[in-house]
Amino acid sequence: MSSLQSGKRRFPLRTFLIVLLLAIAAAALLGYLSRSKPILVELKKVDRGNVEAAVSNTRAGTVKACRRAKMSPPAGGQISKMHVKKGQRVVAGQILLELWDEDLHAQERLSRDQLKTSELRVHEVCSMAEAAQRDAERSKELVAKGFISPQQLDRTLTDAKARQASCDGARSDIAQAKSRIEVVKKNLERMVLRAPFAGIVADISGEQGEYATPSPPGILTLPAVDLIDDSCLFVSAPIDEVDAAKVKVGQSSRITLDAIKGRTFAGKVKRIAPYVLELEKQARTVEVEVEFGELPDADNLLVGYSADVEIVHEAHEKTLRIPTQTLLEGKRVLLYGSDGKLEERTIATGLANWEYTEIVSGLNEGDQIVSSLDRPGVKAGVIVQPEVRRER
Repeated sequence: MSSLQSGKRRFPLRTFLIVLLLAIAAAALLGYLSRSKPILVELKKVDRGNVEAAVSNTRAGTVKACRRAKMSPPAGGQISKMHVKKGQRVVAGQILLELWDEDLHAQERLSRDQLKTSELRVHEVCSMAEAAQRDAERSKELVAKGFISPQQLDRTLTDAKARQASCDGARSDIAQAKSRIEVVKKNLERMVLRAPFAGIVADISGEQGEYATPSPPGILTLPAVDLIDDSCLFVSAPIDEVDAAKVKVGQSSRITLDAIKGRTFAGKVKRIAPYVLELEKQARTVEVEVEFGELPDADNLLVGYSADVEIVHEAHEKTLRIPTQTLLEGKRVLLYGSDGKLEERTIATGLANWEYTEIVSGLNEGDQIVSSLDRPGVKAGVIVQPEVRRER
């Protein structure tokens, strides 16, 4: 009886132990199953490379030609001949258009006829002057021998001088006739518009038969021909006055064009405006001109394209750097530890741009830092797992 009661008392204890072990095992399993998985993050290694400090334009710049002439004939008149068309290439000195000039050609012919008449008159008058001078010389010999009176000699000398004066006057008429021809020639040149340099005709505002007039002072009129020298192009871009002091002539730069995607062109600063533009009260800028290092042959680079420039004013080579996107506010980064836990690290930086930031202290080459800072849960102290990108 006693043994039966003892067995009944031990049974609950054994059951309790079994239940307790099962509870512990279930709790351990539940804890294992419910434990948080490591957060996948992208990591970037601290490496060495070039870091540049640069300034960019505040508004879109414009591609311009080094030489551009909006021309009209020096004189007004009716266009008699138009020798070029839009888009045509011309060489220096080529005739672009001619104005009606028949009246000037008539004046030139008249002046040449007058020149011939003057030359004939000179031949006649000067021949008579030479004959009179010879008579005067003979008269001197006859007076010495007593064959003629001194009065006759005096008349002969006076006649010789008069004829010589007529000869000199006739020669002066020749000079005047030649000058009149030169004047007509210059006026004829004013009726012809020539290309001052080689280039391409961008626009024409006059046609044959229309009247072309030069622009008087203070009155803007359309040019007859717009000529562009597209062999030399540059970008004119506004730089904020805050950054203007960093820009110097000769600094290297990069040019990008909206019309030519995916291409960057090398350039160099060739001019900085000596004044600040005040087009807007809160946007004061300095105009900077950047010339192309080499014009592209394959791309159709046109005057007037919008362009952006990035002017490099300082550069460090083979310096310690990190991607700028990995930097938190307050110059902090999340460092990936050997135990998989993230550590917040404050660093000292140097040069910086949109792509890279120079590391002065706080990190070593080869350290790994988080670049996917926008992912939920990424912060100091959490355990993370590096994300492995598979190559396609």
